[in-house]
Amino acid sequence: MKETYIMQTPIGPLKIVSEADVIIALDHADEAAVVEGDDGPGEASGVIRQCVRELEEYFAGSRRDFEVPISLDHEGTAFQKNVWNKLRDIPYGQTISYKALAADCGGPNHSRAVANANGRNPISIIVPCHRVIASDGTLGGYTGGVGKKRRLLELEGLDIRPK
Repeated sequence: MKETYIMQTPIGPLKIVSEADVIIALDHADEAAVVEGDDGPGEASGVIRQCVRELEEYFAGSRRDFEVPISLDHEGTAFQKNVWNKLRDIPYGQTISYKALAADCGGPNHSRAVANANGRNPISIIVPCHRVIASDGTLGGYTGGVGKKRRLLELEGLDIRPK
């Protein structure tokens, strides 16, 4: 059975979805989806509570790596899953270009396909698609908006300036 939880963060609400004790989705939620008076994840499953705690630690600057169990098997093509798994190798506080990530995925001329896979990443932040930028150092796109991407990278200690 799927369970959904909306948490407030410094970059806005995030929607966490779990199934069978793994996180299967983490995405930016619409402000309208937030329920007033939510007292926290007290009644949520253990994996949701763990995810919330780890995200709170990440936003507080005390967590660099996530340990909460996730599954990328619920959607995506083989290529997209390959990209998503490569994203998990990008260290905290570092970036990689779409072109370099495409080369790591076996297709140096597939930057656009990598960007599309990033846009379909089902587990934002934990699978850090925000760490992928354009070759010229500009941010490129982000499903949650470029402003949120900038804030995530700045949280990780990167000096991101508009070009």
